[in-house]
Amino acid sequence: MLLRAAAIVSPAIDASSPWKQQQQQHYGLKKGISTDKCSVGVAAGYMKSKRGVGKHCVRAAVGGQGQPTAALTGVIFEPFLEVQNELTQVSLSFSESLARQKFSESCEVALNEQINVEYNVSYIYHALFAYFDRDNVALPGFAKYFKDASDEERGHAEKLMKYQNIRGGKVKLQSILLPTLMEFDNAQKGEALYSMELALSLEKLTNQKLLNLHAVAQEANDGQMTDFIEGNFLTEQVEAIKKVSEYVSQLRRIGRGHGMMMLYVHFDKHSTVWHFDQMLLNGGDVAAA
Repeated sequence: MLLRAAAIVSPAIDASSPWKQQQQQHYGLKKGISTDKCSVGVAAGYMKSKRGVGKHCVRAAVGGQGQPTAALTGVIFEPFLEVQNELTQVSLSFSESLARQKFSESCEVALNEQINVEYNVSYIYHALFAYFDRDNVALPGFAKYFKDASDEERGHAEKLMKYQNIRGGKVKLQSILLPTLMEFDNAQKGEALYSMELALSLEKLTNQKLLNLHAVAQEANDGQMTDFIEGNFLTEQVEAIKKVSEYVSQLRRIGRGHGMMMLYVHFDKHSTVWHFDQMLLNGGDVAAA
């Protein structure tokens, strides 16, 4: 804000006054500064009382350029011209967010679309959890893995909703699509490999949608939003893709026939889907499995 004049701390007296000279000698006024180029000046100094306590004195005066000064009686503040537009908008905002600044409508819409993506992926993972938790499938490791994946995607949606509110946007939830599959067995690949390949496709799809969201933020020149996406989603997403890719490769080596035969006959803990399932159940720890 522009300071037109500072507060009167002590009476302003003409420097040529004998009383003023006496006061300077009594209080030990060290120095004074004033703005002679303006019609409004500020005089400041440092005074030391008899008790040795230092006091700062700031006084406002008009005059300068050889003219005698006269004291002003108050303080007048003005906002910078740059904030006048924002001030007007804040004053008129009742139903709209007061926090919104430099947040484009395109970014708001794209965030709502990404929230919907995260919820839909979470819904599919939840369907996979329910499938592997059946008694006639009985792979608790896969069930746990997909339950955790569903919770994680829902957490991403909630984080995006929170960010939408922080930026002053409005969350608009959209319809969640019904999964086209509820049976995930596959005659050629088996349910374990098929479900993990499906998970890999979902992770890549989510990553592509996040990159699209990042591009919208870049186009809108929204540096804060691009930083938010990079710091909270992109790195985590490529790491998830790498992890699921490794799971797919391991399950391909096991194969449906060999793995399931050993599962039902010997429960071989070193070369079966059961062993892989136990690894998932123990949080990826092969030794614990």
